[in-house]
Amino acid sequence: MPLESCMILLDNSEFMRNGDYIPTRLEAQQDAANLLVGAKTQSHPESTVGVSAGTELLVSPTEDVGKILGALHGMTKLQQQEDGELPNNVAASVQVASLALKHRRNKNGSQRIVLFVGSPLEGIETRTLTKAGRQLKKNNVSIDVVALGELEVNEPKLRELVEAANGRSDDGQRTCHLVTIPAGVLPSDVLASSPIVHGAGGDIPAAAAGGGGGGGGGGGDDLGAFAEFGGVDPNMDPELAMALRVSMEEERARQERAAAAAAAAEESKTDEPAASGDVAGDAEMTDSAAAVPSTPAPVAAPDLGLSEEEALLQQALAMSIETPTGAPAAEESKAEEATPMEAEEDDEDAAMQMALRMSMMPEGSEEEGKAAEGGQQFQDPQFVNQLLGSLPGVDPNDPQIQEALKNAQKDDKDEDKKDGDKKE
Repeated sequence: MPLESCMILLDNSEFMRNGDYIPTRLEAQQDAANLLVGAKTQSHPESTVGVSAGTELLVSPTEDVGKILGALHGMTKLQQQEDGELPNNVAASVQVASLALKHRRNKNGSQRIVLFVGSPLEGIETRTLTKAGRQLKKNNVSIDVVALGELEVNEPKLRELVEAANGRSDDGQRTCHLVTIPAGVLPSDVLASSPIVHGAGGDIPAAAAGGGGGGGGGGGDDLGAFAEFGGVDPNMDPELAMALRVSMEEERARQERAAAAAAAAEESKTDEPAASGDVAGDAEMTDSAAAVPSTPAPVAAPDLGLSEEEALLQQALAMSIETPTGAPAAEESKAEEATPMEAEEDDEDAAMQMALRMSMMPEGSEEEGKAAEGGQQFQDPQFVNQLLGSLPGVDPNDPQIQEALKNAQKDDKDEDKKDGDKKE
C-alpha cells in the first residue's frame, strides 16, 4: 500500500454499551481499531495513524504505535449525553479529523478517515452528511465507514456520505467504502477481508458488505492480501496464520493426489480394452494356424513296370496309410478303420500284378520254371475258385465262368499234347 496518513474516529456514546456484539459494541470497536492500526502502520514504514473519540482528539497522526494503542485502550469513559445533544455528531467529528490530517507532519501521501458509527443518526439530516462528504472530496480526503448496529436507520445516511466523498483512484477503483456489520459478528473478522484493510482492490464479504457506493471494487481474492495465510494477518497472529497456511498446503496436496489418482484410473480403463483386443487377436491367429493341417508332400509312385492306373492306385494307397502331421485324432481313427479294407484291396492288387507279370514273361526266360508252376496252380480248380471268390462282385459258380474255365483247361491240355509231340 502507498504512503498514507489515517485518522480513526471512535464512537464513545452511551449506545456502545449494548451487548449485541461480543462482548460489547465498545470492546468490539477497540478490537477492530487494533487491527486497523497494525495494518496501516505495517503497510508502509512512514505511514501515520491518529485517534479521536467523537470531537475529542486523542492522538494526532504519528508513527509511534505505543501512543496509538494507549489512546485506544485508554478510552474507557463514555461521553455523557446532555439534553438536546446528539449522541454522535458525525459531521463535527469528520471536520476535526480533517483538520488533524491537514496539520500532519509528513505532507506526502494520501489522507484517509475511518469512521466507526454505533449510535443512531436520527437527529442528523442527510443533507448535512452530504455536505461533509463533498468537503472531504474537495480536500482530497477519503473516508471509510464501519456501521455497528442501528443499521436500518444509519445505513441510508452513511451511504449518502460515502457517495458524496467518493472518488476514483489512479487504477479506477473507488476510494471510499461502507462496511455494515450484522449483530453477532466480530467486526475484526469482517474488516480483515475488507477493502478498508487491503485497499480499493479488496472484496467485501456478502454478509457484511454495504450497498450502493459503499461497496469496494471487486476482482481480488476473497481472502485479500493474506490469502496465503487464510485471510489472517501474520503480523497480528503469527501462530494462527502459520497453522492456516500449513492446513491449506496439506489440503492442496491432497487434492492434487486425488486428481492424479483419478487420471491414472481413467487411463488404465482406456488401456484395458485395447490390450484385451490384442490378446483376442493373437488367440484367433493361433487357433486358425492350429486348425489348418499341414498338407503332406505327394509320394512318388514306385517304378515297378506297372500301368498308369495301377501306379495311381498304389500312390493313393500310400497316401491313405500315412497320417498327416497336426491332423486331429478323429482323422487318425478314421484312417485306422480304413486300413484293413485297404490291406485287402492291396492283396488283390498284388495277385493281379503277379498274374500280369506271369502273362507277360517271354518264353525261354529264367522264370519259365516259375511260370510253369504258376500255370499248374491255375490248372488247379480249387485254387482258381478260391482266387475268384476273393474278388469283389465275382461269383465263382456263375455258369459262364465255369464254362470259361473248362475251355481254358481244354486249351492247356491241347497245348501240352502239341509240346509232347514236338519233343518226340
